[in-house]
Amino acid sequence: MQKINKNKTEESASLFPQSPLKHVYTVSEVTRLIKGMLEEKIGEIWLEGEISNFKAAGSGHFYFSLKDQGALILAAMFAYANRGLKFTPQDGMKVVCFGKVDVYGPRGQYQIIVEKIEPQGVGAQQLAFEQLKKKLYHEGIFDPSHKRPLPQTPFKVGIVTSSKGAAVRDILQILKKGAPGVDVVIRSVRVQGEQAAAEIAEAVSDLNGFSGLDLIIVSRGGGSTEDLWSFNEEVVARAIYNSALPIVSAVGHQINTTLSDLAADLFVETPSAAAKIIVDRKNELLSRISELRYELDLSINNVINESRNRLTAYQHALKSPRDSLLEKQQQIDELLSGINHNIRHIMEMAKQRAGGLIRNLEALSPLAVLSRGYSLSIRMPQGTVVSDASLVKPGDKIKTVLEKGVFISLVQEVCQESKKTS
Repeated sequence: MQKINKNKTEESASLFPQSPLKHVYTVSEVTRLIKGMLEEKIGEIWLEGEISNFKAAGSGHFYFSLKDQGALILAAMFAYANRGLKFTPQDGMKVVCFGKVDVYGPRGQYQIIVEKIEPQGVGAQQLAFEQLKKKLYHEGIFDPSHKRPLPQTPFKVGIVTSSKGAAVRDILQILKKGAPGVDVVIRSVRVQGEQAAAEIAEAVSDLNGFSGLDLIIVSRGGGSTEDLWSFNEEVVARAIYNSALPIVSAVGHQINTTLSDLAADLFVETPSAAAKIIVDRKNELLSRISELRYELDLSINNVINESRNRLTAYQHALKSPRDSLLEKQQQIDELLSGINHNIRHIMEMAKQRAGGLIRNLEALSPLAVLSRGYSLSIRMPQGTVVSDASLVKPGDKIKTVLEKGVFISLVQEVCQESKKTS
């Protein structure tokens, strides 16, 4: 027994010879060595490949693999790095990543920690647009069956745009010339920049709560794709879709179709075109009034002609005796006189009704009110109309709009209207 143990000891000694230079590594040490060599030899790199096994964890981190025809590498993109990503990575998407090669110690796997990622062959912004467009399409946001017809005669219109832009000036100029009876409520917003989309969506919601509005125009002038990007944001498309009032989108030009255009009940190429729709509908109303007047005149003339024909027939049938004929002729004269009187009365009534409609249209114009010596006070910078002195306080800046011109003033004192005593 002792001999056998001795042999085993000698055999072990031959397999593991004793040496003062021998070092036995732990798994962690080897992993750290590999990690150090990878960081030293490779470090930060640009890497292209195809995404597979993509997973977005509840922590906000992305985990996926990058592969090509010959190999595969694990990848991780932490929440701090993907927070501002404009598109959502998907399996099968070819991308270019920037990051550093690292070793995940618990499993001894090498991987790339991604700091930046871009789709290969298409811009991130365009990819985000297409992804969101597809998502909203499947939700029915662009469904034609949801789109509502515009009112036949819009008398009060809300406009969501920048009060400093050319778009609002174009709209107001066209309405002033072609439809002065249309009242306008402007909800000024930023139309580009990080906060613009939220402001536009909020403005659409606010105007839905404004009393008496017939429709809303969401508008800005032309610009680059980046300039118009606020109108491609999901929050804006959903606000337009959820609007209780019909919405006309007038953003950019023909080459720029935004998600706002697709979600709106009607979209046109320019702000001027949106204003022209309102003018055309007002002209259609006036044209219809003219048609009704023509039809009324035609009906009256038909009645007159039929009456004359019957009277002529009576005259031929009652040529004798003479006294009977004279009596019938007298009755005919009286009948014609009454008919002519009624005709003039009917035409006058029709003329008065048509004139009343036209005067109503003109009376609705804000300029007509201002021309009688009234003014409009607007609290700045909020842009709210001051209808009650309790809404302002000393020091507030007030913009006053007159028939000709505008002036800015500061409130020095607020006086409540005293009750009249008998």
